[in-house]
Amino acid sequence: MKEVRRQKIYLKMKDPKEALEIFFKALDPGPIPDVEEVSVHDSPRRITAEPVFAKISAPPFQSAAMDGVAARAEDTYGATERNPKRLKIGQEALWINTGQVMPEGKNAVIMVEKLNQIDEGTIEIESSAFPWQNTRKVGEDFVATELLFPQNHRIRPLDLGTLIGGGILQVKVRRRPRVRLIRTGSELIDLDTISDVSALEKGKIIESNSAVLSHLIRECGAEPVVENIVEDDAGKIKEALFRAIDAGADMVITLAGSSAGKRDYTAEVIEEVGELLVHGVTIMPGKPTILGKVKQKPFVGIPGYPVSAYIAFNEFVRPFLYRLQGSKVPERQSVIVTASRDIPSKLGAEEFIRVNIGRVGERMVAIPLPRAAGSVTTLSKAEGIIRIPSLSEGIVAGEEAEAELLVDPEEIANTIVVIGSHDITLDILANEMRAADGGVRIASGNVGSLGGLVALRKGTAHVAGSHLLDPETGQYNVAYIKRHLKKMPVHVFNLAEREQGLIIQKGNPYEVKGIEDLMRGDLSFVNRQQGSGTRILFDYKLQEMGIDPSQVNGYDNEEYTHMNVAVAVLNGVADVGLGIMAAARALDLDFIPLLKEQYDLVIPSSLVNDSKIQLLIRVARSEGFKERVKGLGGYNPEKSGALWKVI
Repeated sequence: MKEVRRQKIYLKMKDPKEALEIFFKALDPGPIPDVEEVSVHDSPRRITAEPVFAKISAPPFQSAAMDGVAARAEDTYGATERNPKRLKIGQEALWINTGQVMPEGKNAVIMVEKLNQIDEGTIEIESSAFPWQNTRKVGEDFVATELLFPQNHRIRPLDLGTLIGGGILQVKVRRRPRVRLIRTGSELIDLDTISDVSALEKGKIIESNSAVLSHLIRECGAEPVVENIVEDDAGKIKEALFRAIDAGADMVITLAGSSAGKRDYTAEVIEEVGELLVHGVTIMPGKPTILGKVKQKPFVGIPGYPVSAYIAFNEFVRPFLYRLQGSKVPERQSVIVTASRDIPSKLGAEEFIRVNIGRVGERMVAIPLPRAAGSVTTLSKAEGIIRIPSLSEGIVAGEEAEAELLVDPEEIANTIVVIGSHDITLDILANEMRAADGGVRIASGNVGSLGGLVALRKGTAHVAGSHLLDPETGQYNVAYIKRHLKKMPVHVFNLAEREQGLIIQKGNPYEVKGIEDLMRGDLSFVNRQQGSGTRILFDYKLQEMGIDPSQVNGYDNEEYTHMNVAVAVLNGVADVGLGIMAAARALDLDFIPLLKEQYDLVIPSSLVNDSKIQLLIRVARSEGFKERVKGLGGYNPEKSGALWKVI
């Protein structure tokens, strides 16, 4: 007598959140460890397996930023409207186009709109040029050894310019998850086998879910493989399941057959050969979804109705695939942001401002990135774009604006905003945090140590980077914190002890020995901006040595980061600059050490127990971070992450 198969009812129904937790707990999915090396052209939408550093600087040579003529700035001095100056083409002036290499001996470009051509061999100018006017310096965008992208970064098409510009030909990425789709149903027909759809046999259905899900899987960064259609037979479904797993699948999905009908065999097959974790979830449509485990591989039984299939995919498959890649499920939207500082704009043109965005308290804070048209990293680093209308003169600090997001909103919610003094170790800290937890990141703004403390006071930053020396006590930061953050209790954590000194050209051609040489008159200096700890330190040393700042040629020539100071010296814009050893070492420049200083992270006490801040402190204390910081040169990270003061 033939055995009658009983109709199987659903196991205990689970709500979708609980079902997903059961699924994750049973399989403990983490990033697939396999690494592939791919061509940079094939890297978009792949996830970096390790940090990517620039191999060359961008731009790699001194070039013209405008069309016009290249000249020596010194040859133009004294030119005015009443007393114009004439230059000979081919001698004092050379025609040049945007992007061309600056000719030897020329250090400025005069825009074509700013000159009058007298004849074929002569031009006339009505104003003088200054050194390196309308030029792009070597490394203006980024310099060799600079971090371009951290580990666990999903590469976007916009990032290709940065990668190629940095000399990156191959990128190490995580292997894509492999997903095998098993189509079940005796009534299904494969579209590829049909020559005339009008002659479709009654009772047969063209299978379409696999086409839809394949594209959704690719959008998640995974690789789909669609198996042949399997009829409603438990033995054949079991064989197809084992074939898919043995073929190297990271996840197996069956389409249809997940319900509790007499011809739905999937649940009992999973019970027999693996572990049935969930059969039935409290969502409509999508209730018959199956979650299971076979040979330690994740299994999802997706209902056959197209809408149910789509919902089940988004609820369970999509988050699992992103977990296999060490990343979060992305979303896309616009948000209202608060400007961290003034963002001026010229009337007459709609301006697109690239910004970093982070949540501080109840506000989304936007940190504007550099606006240079040739700076490709302002796109690759941007989390959003603010459009300033053509009839607006800009946005003032504290004003709200709408920003179009370029990244997952969850990334912004998990962003730590660090504003203050520039330090290279922040890049390493950001990467190590992404390696430890792919969801937390750092957005930083370089405005100087004092600017960082002011940002904390205004509530536009989570953390301030500071190294402000008090000449009277010899202590770092304490006096300034008490002065500028009177009503805000803070915890001060040490990040590193670092060496400050003079950055000079390779081989020390000008035989610089110390700060006293800056009074010689034949050396040009590049300074840091007012309010930076390095500027305060330099002023302190000048006062200590009895040197008037007016005696330093270039005292008012300012840059905003240590790397920009080093680039200025490398390009010959200045002969000497004050900065950290790591910046000099990165560009193969010489360095004269002056003193060791303390670089701290100032954090409001109310934020110290925040999970993101706790992760930052944990990573700063880790041996991996400390070893990488030591490798920079000029750093002592022995006390990194240690609580130094509670003020």
